[in-house]
Order: sequence, then structure tokens, then C-alpha cells
Amino acid sequence: MTVAVGVSEALSHIRQQFEVRASAMIVTIYGDIVVPRGGVLWMGTLVEICARLGISESLVRTAVSRLVAAEQLVGERDGRRSYYRLASGARIEFLAAARLLYGPWVPPDGFLIHHAPGLADEVVRRMSLGRMGPDLYLRPDHPENVALLGLTFHAAVPRDGAALAAYAATLWNLPSFADAYQAMIELFSPLADALDRGERLAPVDAVSVRLMLVQAYRSVLLRDPRLPPDALPPTWPGPVARRLFRSLYLALSPSADAHIAAHFEGRDGHLGAETDETRARRQSLAGEEIL
Repeated sequence: MTVAVGVSEALSHIRQQFEVRASAMIVTIYGDIVVPRGGVLWMGTLVEICARLGISESLVRTAVSRLVAAEQLVGERDGRRSYYRLASGARIEFLAAARLLYGPWVPPDGFLIHHAPGLADEVVRRMSLGRMGPDLYLRPDHPENVALLGLTFHAAVPRDGAALAAYAATLWNLPSFADAYQAMIELFSPLADALDRGERLAPVDAVSVRLMLVQAYRSVLLRDPRLPPDALPPTWPGPVARRLFRSLYLALSPSADAHIAAHFEGRDGHLGAETDETRARRQSLAGEEIL
């Protein structure tokens, strides 16, 4: 028999188990909250919300400096106040991540085979490429794929789903992605169940939990090659994780967005509770059909 867990206990469990990394969380704050609301945030607000997540001010300032050095953020000053906005060069990467998180699932149009001599292991990992042989790589043909130098060939999805799944299992470490999805499901499901029963979170906690949810899902989604269903094991937990992300994000957003509007400051005052972009994200999630 499963014992229902209340909001307070579920929130405490998430905070105890969730691994907060300063740079990754700041990227999440900008991607989820700041970019769709004008793109600029006061440093004082960033320090405050990070403190709620257990990140000290010194760690925040160190992480921001590193993100500036990496040309992901740009600093601005207005008197004694410092503001940071997304660097123009980082916008494409942020928008691609946002499409995956909040946009509808678009199945790949077959596969791409790349002959790319000298490709660094970091690039192979970051692009979730399957290594077929020396200098030869495979990946699903997604519209947001970043182009690779070298020869590229297009391959249709094989009709034999069992053979495709068996071959995919030799190219990608699918169990590691499945474990990450399952860990996310186990971490956030008790809170989702409590909210479904009508319990409520404080608005500031709704912001914190939504940020942790986005970071947890983003960290595996951007590494997942997002293979077509026929290439995946029958117990693949990706769709369950997607449904959880979708439902919990939508449940948290009214309270979280109200807190953002009241307490988050940008260059021109408080950030808005809702913009065209945040509305489009929620509408896309609300209308999504998940296989």
C-alpha cells in the first residue's frame, strides 16, 4: 500500500535529494524566467532566488563571472546596481533548449550518418552521437540539430523496429538516460500527487520547485538522442517523465508567475507575470499529446 505524502514532506525530500549546481541553475533561471520576460535581471534578485535554492552569494557571483567569461551572459550597470542579460551569441542555444522543453514533440525525419574525422569526444557527447566506427557517427535527424563538418548522409527509419532497437542499444548508453528519467520521476511525483489532491505550495516555493524541475528535466533531455519510439526499449520512461514535467510545470506556474511579477526585478522594474512567450509555452504544454 502506497502512503500519500503531503506537500511539506515532498518539498523537503526534493530539497534534500536535488543536487544544485550554481552555473546550471543560473542558466535555468535565465532560460525559464528571464529570457521570456525581456532578458535582463538584477543581480540582487538572482542572489535572492539562489539563496532559496541553497546557493551562497559568493557562489552566485563566481558562477556569473564564469558565464560572462564563457560569453553566455553580459553585465550592465545602472548606478550601484548590476544587471545581467543573455549574450546574443548564446540566444540560439537557449532558444533550441526552450523548444525542446516547452515545444511539441517532433519525431525525427530518419537518421543522419556523419563522416567527421577528428571529432572531439566532448562534441560527440554534447551532440549525443552514436559512434558507428572510426570517424563515423549516427544521430536522429531533428530540425534543431547543429550542423557538423564533413560528409553527411540521410537514412530512412528501418521498417524492422526490433533490429533498429537492438542496433541503437549498441550505439547509445540508453540505460543511463532511462535511469536519469526515472530518478526525476521518483523525485517529483510525490509533490505532483499532493498538488493533484488540492494541496498548495507557497508562491516562492513554487518558483524554486519549478526551477529544480526544469533543471532536472533539461539535464537529461539535452543529452538524450531522442530516438524514434521503435528504437527504444518497451519500458522507456521518457514519455512518463514528459507527462510529469508537463503537468507539474503547469500546476506550479500560476503561483510561481505571480511571485516572479511581485519580486523579480529587471532593468525597467519588476518582470511581468505573463508575456507572449510565457503564454505560448504554457499553451504548447497544455495542448501537447504525448505518445
